[in-house]
Amino acid sequence: MKYRILIEQDEDGYFVAECPSLPGCVSQGKTRAEAIDNIQDAIKGYIQSLKKHDEPVPPAIDEEIIEVAV
Repeated sequence: MKYRILIEQDEDGYFVAECPSLPGCVSQGKTRAEAIDNIQDAIKGYIQSLKKHDEPVPPAIDEEIIEVAV
C-alpha cells in the first residue's frame, strides 16, 4: 500500500513526517531518512490498530507526478 507523507524540518532541526490520510499518524527523526523509516513503522501500527478494532482502512493512493514547462 502507498500513502502520501509530508516531511518538514522543525525549529530544532528534527524532521517531522505525517500521513494526512491517517489522522494523528505523525513521527519524526534526526534525519530525513530516519523520519521516513519511523513514519513507515507508525503507518503499519496505525493500520494494524484499525484492523484490530474493525475500523475501515483508508485506501492507498495512486498518483502521478508530471512536469509542466512554463
